[in-house]
Amino acid sequence: MNIKIQKIAVLIEFLAGSALAVFFHQVLRYPEAAYTIFGIGVLLSLVTYLLRDDIEKTRAELLEQYNQAHELTFAVARISDPECQSKAHELVASAMRTISLLQQGYIPMDETEFNLEGAKQMEQAANYAKIVDRITTGWDTRGALHNFYQANLRAIERGVKITRIFVVNRENLAETDFQKILLTQYRNNINVRIAFHDELPSTTNISNRDTDSSFDFSIYDDRVITDVFSKPGKYFGRKTSEPVEVAKYIHLYELVEHSSYAITTEDDKVILAGDVIPLAL
Repeated sequence: MNIKIQKIAVLIEFLAGSALAVFFHQVLRYPEAAYTIFGIGVLLSLVTYLLRDDIEKTRAELLEQYNQAHELTFAVARISDPECQSKAHELVASAMRTISLLQQGYIPMDETEFNLEGAKQMEQAANYAKIVDRITTGWDTRGALHNFYQANLRAIERGVKITRIFVVNRENLAETDFQKILLTQYRNNINVRIAFHDELPSTTNISNRDTDSSFDFSIYDDRVITDVFSKPGKYFGRKTSEPVEVAKYIHLYELVEHSSYAITTEDDKVILAGDVIPLAL
């Protein structure tokens, strides 16, 4: 309908200009004015046609963008059942949180994706990997962790320097499984250090987060970060290569490293370097 109206308007404008030109030429006997009026009329018809066409295209594009931007809102509004609509609002809120992460340059991942990404980044590391880790069991029994650790060993063979700072509570150090993990990684030429959770800063300024840091993140060649969320949720962790965010994690790593302790072994027990009492005691 809009296209038809535009064509009719152009025709009317052309006929009006032509009639006025004929009037000046035949009735008033003023051919110079007639030609001028006819020429101006044609130009005005062309200009108004182009303007209307451009306005219509702009209107269509804006309308399409508006519908796309509000498609989700319209879809939720069409849900009549109150309980279904409440669930839809929860899903929308969850999606918005994910989009907010993506806007900041973070890619959220579940646990399997997170461990796979860690293995990929370790394979691509050229110089060093700096890791802060919550000490957990399963390094030699869970497939995802085992494969990630094998990527660590292959990186070491390529000459990559790996420093892993385990964040632990003092009372956990007596557990045999923890001692086994520390001893195994220490003997595999990983620079293992210990940081006690109660000696670390309680809050961080990473990515506008208002929660405590998970102290479970990795820095690969100062170019890519993988970080575990401090609280359980839909996603296990996230990845970013945004320089500003990477710089924040590098700063946090330096704080943790400054508070950490080097380790050594004595009688197959892991102890703090310079300490004479095994950590397991």
